[in-house]
Amino acid sequence: MYVSHLQLADFRSYGEVLLELAPGVSVFVGANGQGKTNLVEAIGYVATLGSHRVSSDTPLVRQGAPRAIVRAKVVRDERSMVVDLELNPGRANRARINQAPAGRPREVLGILRTVLFAPEDLSLVKGDPGERRRFLDDLLVARAPRMAGVRSDYDRVLKQRNALLKSASAQMFKQRSAPDLSTLEVWGDHLAETGAELLAARLELVEALRPRIAEAYAGLTDSGGPAVPHYRSGAVPEGERLPAGRPQLVETLRTAMAEARDRELQRGISLVGPHRDDLHLQLGDLPARGYASQGESWSYALSLKLAAFDLLRSDGDDPVLILDDVFAELDSERRRRLAERVRDAEQVLVTAAVPEDIPKELAGARFDVHEGGVEGE
Repeated sequence: MYVSHLQLADFRSYGEVLLELAPGVSVFVGANGQGKTNLVEAIGYVATLGSHRVSSDTPLVRQGAPRAIVRAKVVRDERSMVVDLELNPGRANRARINQAPAGRPREVLGILRTVLFAPEDLSLVKGDPGERRRFLDDLLVARAPRMAGVRSDYDRVLKQRNALLKSASAQMFKQRSAPDLSTLEVWGDHLAETGAELLAARLELVEALRPRIAEAYAGLTDSGGPAVPHYRSGAVPEGERLPAGRPQLVETLRTAMAEARDRELQRGISLVGPHRDDLHLQLGDLPARGYASQGESWSYALSLKLAAFDLLRSDGDDPVLILDDVFAELDSERRRRLAERVRDAEQVLVTAAVPEDIPKELAGARFDVHEGGVEGE
């Protein structure tokens, strides 16, 4: 799988740009602020319908423009598909596949698969649990696009249940009256059902990632203990394992919600479910967060993304690998090890401020990015 053409209109700093790309390594070189990351961000957006830099689409539209257009031609098994995305801040985005309108933008998910590593990904190790939950869920969607619907359903049910809890909490503690909790029970059942489906998929995913993460970390660095991830859920006491089957997970979530009912009513928010869970990253006998050095943290974050790449590759196709300003953050040995590991990917897109940051193992096509323009060599 690779992207052969990328066309942007009013996306970020680009009024208009058209790129022809090829399999193998392509390097985008330019000083900070010149627009090289915008190019790979657009490719990542086609794959995930989201940005690795911002949480909303508004910053992706060039200032003063009413909309942005991202068009990518994706080649897979010698067949090509063209994805068109129209980003409309404040309104619904639109998508087309081979010029035919898509009912919903998320219908394009699965056409292009990418694994992107950027400086922001250090938050996978040092940041809040939400960063790691997003990593797992984005990978779930990349492997099985239908999981986007599961995640959306869970978020919808969670929002409704939180609204009911907030209302019941206000009635109990401000109005001093007993609320009717029957509707809350119904939405609790919905949350357990949808949450169990998402939870089961995450648990299966972590099991598939665990040996790949350990192997990737060992290949990147000789320091620290083994890298071992563990899924932690508030639905069971710390140290206990979640049941494997979905029916058992439904009952586990129902029981945990019943036990947390008083605390949830006091706080007016759902305290149990996949939205509260974490992927605990352990390095040897210690948690990586707070104990890993800067170099170890970088290696761990890279290992998560390399494991994701290996897992997607095992499904049958190489995802497009994007390394955005990564090598400037790594020492020479980690640069070399990373380059050797990824150079055989079908397509690797690399951004760097200066050519010297790129290891010789990743020699390939070069594009110079300057003041909103891109020139290939």
